[in-house]
Formats: sequence, structure tokens, C-alpha cells
Amino acid sequence: MSIEAFYIILTGALVAASSALLGSFLVLRRMAMLGDAISHAVLPGIVIAFLISGHRESLSLLIGAAASGLLATFLIELLHRKARLQEDASIGISFTWLFAIGVLLISAYTGQVDLDQECVLYGEIAYVPLDQISFGGLWTGPRPVLISATLFVLTLAYIIISFKGLKLLSFNEDHAKSLGIRTQVWHFSFMAMVSLVTVLAFEIVGAILIVALLVVPAATAFLWTRSLVPMLILAVVLGIAASAGGYYLALGLNGSIAGAMVSVAGIFLAITVLLKVLVQKKA
Repeated sequence: MSIEAFYIILTGALVAASSALLGSFLVLRRMAMLGDAISHAVLPGIVIAFLISGHRESLSLLIGAAASGLLATFLIELLHRKARLQEDASIGISFTWLFAIGVLLISAYTGQVDLDQECVLYGEIAYVPLDQISFGGLWTGPRPVLISATLFVLTLAYIIISFKGLKLLSFNEDHAKSLGIRTQVWHFSFMAMVSLVTVLAFEIVGAILIVALLVVPAATAFLWTRSLVPMLILAVVLGIAASAGGYYLALGLNGSIAGAMVSVAGIFLAITVLLKVLVQKKA
């Protein structure tokens, strides 16, 4: 294996592991498309950050995107809990409204600048080995690998610290409230973590891949397991396997690496569903 291939697979595996941990709770809470919603809703934050800073430097755009992602989360909760709308309707309304504002801002204020959703959001995992950084001349490596590793450590630490609260919130929110657990705190901290992972990861691997990694491995693991910890572990393993398998599939086909990773994850899900159907027919 070349060092370039190692960096690409490692980045995909780290992002997949972070996504699988959070995605498992999204699947359990029937909020699987929240990642897709956030990936669209961040557009106005990116445009406003660009208009304020005047350039396309990554950090300012990421701060704007993160703020917009948190705003989307707040709006979804406001519509769902205060306005009594269904959760899927709240998600659909919030992200399409914010995305539309982003498009409007682009058309009105950035007509002469190359700033569109594709140039900002759709990262390319194949370029990971080219984005090198160093620290005082002591270490040099790809920036996406460092970001992905930091993201995974943060996500794992959050899941470990918040496990009890997230588990109660996912399976029986009313019971959690009766125990005096502040479910809103856990909910918003979880949504903030999903926003952070989505925003940071799609700059590296692209919006389509991060949305798929949030949902598909977790949904596949859900079909195989009956308790939370095995589901989390299996989702992480499936995400890493999809990253590695997708890289070599793309290499063999000379195609998109992100597309191949999503395709492999989809194949895992299709095999699972097929096996489930066969087992049910025999039973």
C-alpha cells in the first residue's frame, strides 16, 4: 500500500467512525436525515462569513458554517417542540428555508465571485495526501488526517461521557424526564456535535459521503443487533470497511473514491436486507 492510499483510507476510516457513532443515535431517534439537512442549511453561514471576511479562507467559512448548522438545529427544535410540527416536517422546512436564503445571498451579493455550494462544500478525499502541514518543522502530514483524528477523539469522548443521557433520550425520553434528567441539554449537545462533525467532515470528504456515512453503516448495524453497544461497534466496523473497500473499488474502476465508499456501504446494507428476508422466509 502506498503512503497516499494509506492517508486516504485512514481519513475515510476516521470520518466513518465518527459518523457511525453519532449516526447510530440519529437512526435510533428517527432523525437520520439531519446530516443532510445540516449540509444544506450551512450555506447562508458560509456566504455571510465570506461577505464579512472578504475571502475564502477555510477557518472563517467553517465558523460561519458551524453557526448556521447550530441555527438549523435550533429552528428544527423550535418548530417541532413549540409549534408542534412533526420532526420530519421541521427538518424539511428548516433546511430548505436556510438553503434558499444562502442561494439568495449568493445571487444578490457574490455574483462576481466564485463562491457556490460546490466549491465550498464538496470536498475531494482523493486530494487528502496533497494538503500537507507541519508543526515547527518536527512533523509533516496531511491536514485532513489531523482534523479527522481530532474529530474522532472528540466524538468518542463525547459518546463515552454522554452515553447514559443519550441512551435514555434515544429509547425513552419520558422516562428520562421522570428521573430528573435534563433531556434538552443532552439533545442540544448532541445536535451541536452532529453539526460539528458534519461541517468539519464534509470539507474533507464531501457532503454526499458524510451524509451517507452518518446513516448507512448505522442503519445496517441496527438490522443486525438488539442492543446499543454492539450496534455502535458494528456501525464503526462497517464504516471503516466501507472506506477501505471503497478505495480499492474506486482504484479498480478508476472512478470516484467517495462514490465508491458510499456504494460499498450500500452493498453492505443490501446484503443485510437480503439475508434478513431469506431468514424470515425460512422461519
